[in-house]
Amino acid sequence: MAELIATLLKILFFILIFVFNTAALLTWVERKQSALMQDRVGANRASIFGLRLFGLFHIAADSLKMFFKEDFRPKGAEKFLFSIAPAISMFFATVAFAAIPFADKLVIDGQEIAMQIASLDVGILYVFAVMSMAVYGVVLGSWASNNNYSLMGGLRASSQMISYEVSIGVSIIGILLIYGTVNLQEIVRAQGELLWGWLPKWGILVQPLGFLLFLTTGIAETKRIPFDAPEGESEIIGYHVEYSSMRFGMFFLTDLIETVLIACITVTLFLGGWQVPYLMPDGFQFPWGGTLAMSNLAVTLLQFFTFTFKVAVLLWFMMIIRWTLPRFRYDQIMFLGWKILLPVALANVIITAAAILLLE
Repeated sequence: MAELIATLLKILFFILIFVFNTAALLTWVERKQSALMQDRVGANRASIFGLRLFGLFHIAADSLKMFFKEDFRPKGAEKFLFSIAPAISMFFATVAFAAIPFADKLVIDGQEIAMQIASLDVGILYVFAVMSMAVYGVVLGSWASNNNYSLMGGLRASSQMISYEVSIGVSIIGILLIYGTVNLQEIVRAQGELLWGWLPKWGILVQPLGFLLFLTTGIAETKRIPFDAPEGESEIIGYHVEYSSMRFGMFFLTDLIETVLIACITVTLFLGGWQVPYLMPDGFQFPWGGTLAMSNLAVTLLQFFTFTFKVAVLLWFMMIIRWTLPRFRYDQIMFLGWKILLPVALANVIITAAAILLLE
């Protein structure tokens, strides 16, 4: 019973509070960050009693608008599939967070509580399996709309997501070879080791090329600029063209949730996850001999805030990419995925495996 309560609390805290609120906040970040980059003011009209808070109330205003707008379903649409397609995409994007570790262990009355919703020995395989299922929501929604243009957008989206799943899977094999596990929590713990006695063994240091490949393919998986050919509203018609009200909102929020997911996986695999340099379960232990004792609760909170900070920085960087690069043509997206990223990822695996054999 206690384990069930702990799991429910972790779902409430990490999924409902951290993930969903971060995704909702990104709707504001997109507007304000693009406004700063383009020398504009950005969203700032929504207010409560004259208080604007830099436009933060637009998050609530947009949500209310989507809830109360007309929920339109086109004539001839497949009613059931049209209705559940957005929920399918959001469900699989959300449950992938179950294996993401956001801290190490919290000890309460001598009982260890893993700061991870599901402690899976095959964590990274679970995440990738669930991520690959999200394409069904896009395909079903585009087909069930009974619209040729939405179907074309769905075909673009499905072929792009399936293509880049190959490269994104190959790009992390080097990490798995180096750390020798597919358990995400163990991968993060392994990154706490020190290289040459002082440098944390983070994935970005031992696999810099793998980091670039994973981040690039991850952005393509989220269908965001410059890989937003499936839904480029300024030029072409996307797979959700027939959706309105909160069903469209679910598709839109799914893209942002997937962006948060890619940031969390990237931090977990390549940026040390919740690791703080020289922080051990009982406090800081510096290579030069100094120590700083800390309680388990303080260590756990520091680990979670460190994880959150790393995710926030990566999301900021991904937003810079989103508002800097132009959209690729569809043929360029396919060319990049199959003829550049995949061969480079395979070469990275071969070089990593050879280096490990030589060092051993």
